Amino acid sequence: MTRKYFGTDGIRGQANREPLTPHTLARLGQAIGLHFMRGNHRHRVVIGKDTRLSGYMVESALVSGFVSVGIDVAMVGSMPTPGVAMLTRSMRADLGVMISASHNPFADNGIKLFDPDGFKLSDKVEKEIENRLEGALLLAHPPALGQMVHLEDAMGRYMEFVKSSLPRHSHFEGLRIVVDCANGAAYKAAPLVLKELGATVIPLGVSPNGQNINDACGATSPQMMCEAVRQEKAHVGIAFDGDADRVVFADEKGAVVDGDQIMALIATDWQEHGLLQGKGIVATHMSNLGFERYLNQRGLDLIRTSIGDRYVAEAMRDTGCNLGGESSGHVILSDYATSGDGLLTALQVLLVLKLKQQPASQVLTVFKPMSQVLRNVKLSPVLLEFPEAQEVMNTARQTLENKGRLLVRPSGTEPLIRIMAEAEDEKFASQIVDSIAATLANLSKKQVA
Repeated sequence: MTRKYFGTDGIRGQANREPLTPHTLARLGQAIGLHFMRGNHRHRVVIGKDTRLSGYMVESALVSGFVSVGIDVAMVGSMPTPGVAMLTRSMRADLGVMISASHNPFADNGIKLFDPDGFKLSDKVEKEIENRLEGALLLAHPPALGQMVHLEDAMGRYMEFVKSSLPRHSHFEGLRIVVDCANGAAYKAAPLVLKELGATVIPLGVSPNGQNINDACGATSPQMMCEAVRQEKAHVGIAFDGDADRVVFADEKGAVVDGDQIMALIATDWQEHGLLQGKGIVATHMSNLGFERYLNQRGLDLIRTSIGDRYVAEAMRDTGCNLGGESSGHVILSDYATSGDGLLTALQVLLVLKLKQQPASQVLTVFKPMSQVLRNVKLSPVLLEFPEAQEVMNTARQTLENKGRLLVRPSGTEPLIRIMAEAEDEKFASQIVDSIAATLANLSKKQVA
């Protein structure tokens, strides 16, 4: 299903360039608003944002669009993406909007949409919204225009929500934790929640200036967190991305721990306590084969989906699983939340770490991962359809059969082709990735010539 504006996770691009210009954003607000206007009640949308400078422009344009079709707007300011999803549901709103480009550089921005139940929209609904943009958009008469309010206690509501996921009287006293908030949406909530729970917090990335979000910090650049863990002799490190819907960890030695290990840890703990629902865990095609083999040994399945946490959430609902996510650190705990929540996930992991009273390097290393080599190449995805490209990929898959995996796909958020190979031997996986990348590069040169 071809879509013009929506990608893997909402709409994303460079701020003040199409489609993220004030004119187009206002029309998007109108089209999105009209799609969710059902019934005769006063309709309401909750809007949050991360710390990007362009967030003010995007927010203002969307608000004008929503108000012009008769929808009331509750603005919550800087807020983690999962907080917007939670507030949308708890406030009985008709729609939730998060203004963020997640882990992208500050010059990018985007919008993520949530339905009244706090779930991200399906491909079908996104296509229906795009279709509305092609026609006339019905504006409200003056008496029916929407109103706008600032929700002053939004962050407090979210903080209490994530703390309520822990058993009563849980605390993290005695834990020294490095917390890297990526100068993004969690810069207030994450350190405060952990301090309130008794932890000693060493904060990083908590001074946003509108341009330093994800800048050499956060989940996609965890080196600063890892170094701080070693220097501060912390028990563990936590790093969020710009909108705090994903999290990665560092053990006490400063080694990075990804989302697959985190899901394996929570799955093991929940299975032992009878809390795991469904026949396994839902994850994407990017999750490590070692993770899958570990789950199989425990009698659990790894149910794989397309890339994107909304596809994981959909599959979780279909299969009855209450745990799923992505190796990048999006983890969905559906007993508590409808989308990936970095802070909520961190609390669950810290709870296990506190109870086990063992070093993080022992607790957070649950399985032995297979070597996984990933390369992003800035080439047109059209190249993947060429016979030469198909041939080299088929040959690679045959070579890896029963010994590893190959995944080649266009990025849903950036103009890239992502090539990933898994094998017991890292050198072997690298050779396969190099071969495919070289074939695609040669095909690109032929097209230019």
